[in-house]
Amino acid sequence: MPSSPGLPTQTRSNPHRRPRLSAHRIRESLTSRFAKCLCSILLTLVLVAGIIVFILWLSLRPHRPRFHLVAFAAPGVASPAGLSGSPISFNVTDRNPNAKIGIFYDAMFGSVYYKDRVVGSGPVMFPFYQPPKNTTLITGQLSGAAIEAAGTLSAQLSADAAAGRVELRLELNSTIRFKVKTWDTRHHRLHAECDLVVGSDGSMLPESKNIKCPIYF
Repeated sequence: MPSSPGLPTQTRSNPHRRPRLSAHRIRESLTSRFAKCLCSILLTLVLVAGIIVFILWLSLRPHRPRFHLVAFAAPGVASPAGLSGSPISFNVTDRNPNAKIGIFYDAMFGSVYYKDRVVGSGPVMFPFYQPPKNTTLITGQLSGAAIEAAGTLSAQLSADAAAGRVELRLELNSTIRFKVKTWDTRHHRLHAECDLVVGSDGSMLPESKNIKCPIYF
């Protein structure tokens, strides 16, 4: 029978459409869950790796060596010729505080300064390796440099020596690298400064004995 004019035509639903929609939604849900699970696993792995790296860094990070001035002598400070050609000797202890890290040193060079003027210099030690938790004695023997006899610096040195108090600065320079088992770090330029005071005879005063020398990289 033909439909009456003005009445809406009833739409019949497709019985095969609903199952296809349900299967599509299931696939989308499974894909979303898989992606979330994969992201969670990756984030967990990154977090665990970060924690492991941080722990290794804390346990293996290298600490700087520690230098202490033990002895120093510059007998030429009271001489009319000053320190020119006069021996300058010193002993410095070098402590490696690391429990599992050794230190390779290149050749070490030393200089002595008076009022920022070099008054002695020379090589100190050949290259060497320092094991973990080790204290190495650095023994230096430098040669004093010439100072202009009629100059202001010579007059100041003579006056300080007569007063029994000459302020000097010992500087040690080398290039080092840290060794962790079979792995070596990059090279670091090491610079140590030991401020000290000697008396009229050039011997180090008690106030300077065993002072800590700052280390700079």
